[in-house]
Amino acid sequence: MMFHFIRRNGILTALLVLMSFALPPKRKIKVWLIGDSTMCAYEPARAPLTGWGMPFVYFFDSTVTIDNRARGGRSTRTFLNENLWRPVAEGMQEGDYVLIQFGHNDEAKEPQYAARYTSVADYKKNLVKFINEARAKKASAVLITPVTRMSFDSTGTMKETHVEYTQAVFDVATQYNTPVIDLDKKSRELLQQMGPKNAKLLFMQYEPGQEPLFPEGQNDNTHFNEFGARKIAQLVLAEIRNLKLELAERIVVRQPNK
Repeated sequence: MMFHFIRRNGILTALLVLMSFALPPKRKIKVWLIGDSTMCAYEPARAPLTGWGMPFVYFFDSTVTIDNRARGGRSTRTFLNENLWRPVAEGMQEGDYVLIQFGHNDEAKEPQYAARYTSVADYKKNLVKFINEARAKKASAVLITPVTRMSFDSTGTMKETHVEYTQAVFDVATQYNTPVIDLDKKSRELLQQMGPKNAKLLFMQYEPGQEPLFPEGQNDNTHFNEFGARKIAQLVLAEIRNLKLELAERIVVRQPNK
């Protein structure tokens, strides 16, 4: 009888000791998304138009809040000039992340887009500003190269559409020892794998009469529908895991309903 009592108490003591070494609960954090129309959130009335930041919110546990501040038509310069960055910089807290994806509008040299164009040199300076101000708040900045546009050549090979600005992201990442997700490359690989015909299924590409919002059809090689946004979000999530960021430990895989 005494042996069982001592054994039981020994087991309880061992459990208490193990519990004392248990990891503390994860701190709740916020992941801020800043970027352009390929990332931003859209109101339901504009469906099926979907930024990849919209499905991105569903892949994390309850310790993570996603705050999507991306805005359509913005470059790094206009995001700063319109004070869209200030609330993010002021709101970040220790342990937070900011995912930074610009380039589409920075590189727009056409006359009608002069208000948003940003030279490569200024693009780099703006990325550095985002990084430094995030670090000042003890938050982690993650750079993301601009997601590809759908552009195949006559042989069915995907063309690289963001050469200068993708390289600029890597230049800054190297200089400031900042994690970088090469979404330009990963998205091109995805589209190449799907091929010119099936890749259209990711974008706002509709034949006349196919989609009620676009009775005359739609031919958009830049913006994603719901399916496309989810596939791009999954690329970003995979790279977060590959980088072994602490954030990766908070990704959850939800099983489909049976």
